[in-house]
Amino acid sequence: MAPLHIIMPVKDSPDTTREAIMALLQTPDIDFTVYNDFSSPENTALLQQLAQEQGFRLINWADRTDHPSPNYRLTLQDAQQRALANGAHLVIVESDVLVKPDTITRLCDMVNDEVGMVAAVTVDNEGVVNFPYQYARRLHGDVVNTRKRFSFCCTLLTNRLLQAYDFHRLDPTKAWYDVTISHQSIQLGLHNLLMLNNPVIHRPHSSRPWKQLKYTHPLRYYWQKITRKRDRI
Repeated sequence: MAPLHIIMPVKDSPDTTREAIMALLQTPDIDFTVYNDFSSPENTALLQQLAQEQGFRLINWADRTDHPSPNYRLTLQDAQQRALANGAHLVIVESDVLVKPDTITRLCDMVNDEVGMVAAVTVDNEGVVNFPYQYARRLHGDVVNTRKRFSFCCTLLTNRLLQAYDFHRLDPTKAWYDVTISHQSIQLGLHNLLMLNNPVIHRPHSSRPWKQLKYTHPLRYYWQKITRKRDRI
């Protein structure tokens, strides 16, 4: 099996970030990098303390670029380069997601030469499938090969996909790239597998609370999305 490079992009939300990091660290033998995307000084200090205590790699974008947050494009480009240098698959775990000790291993078990991406379905604390995989409530089976969009909540991008699609081609005017890359995987003739039997707990938008407006005040959300050019996918 190819080695793994696991990343967690982080933007504030210290409580959920700490929980997500500590949950991920239960995964055996991981190469783990946290990308700190201009978090507050308090959250940056927390990440530095955790990195020193737990031994994961911490990259502070504030030390490397003056490009304003979000810096997902830079994160993906750097992570792709590191993964390709080691012949590794890339696993993305968001900072509002709680994995189990065997979550990543089970993602890896699904990889073969025809697979581009493998994702764990997301659920709430009661085990009900939630954002962004509401469409999966209508699906049946343990693992589904789907052409619908994927999220990076907890997703493996295979080394084959990383070799085939250069993330420097990602549109710099966008903020998020999960939809772009999941569609690109399919265009390359690869399969995207959604694991319904490998759920992870997801607390949506913990790091960017303004996005909760999408559910509570949708008109305000879309006004900000249009006028401030936020949340472009």
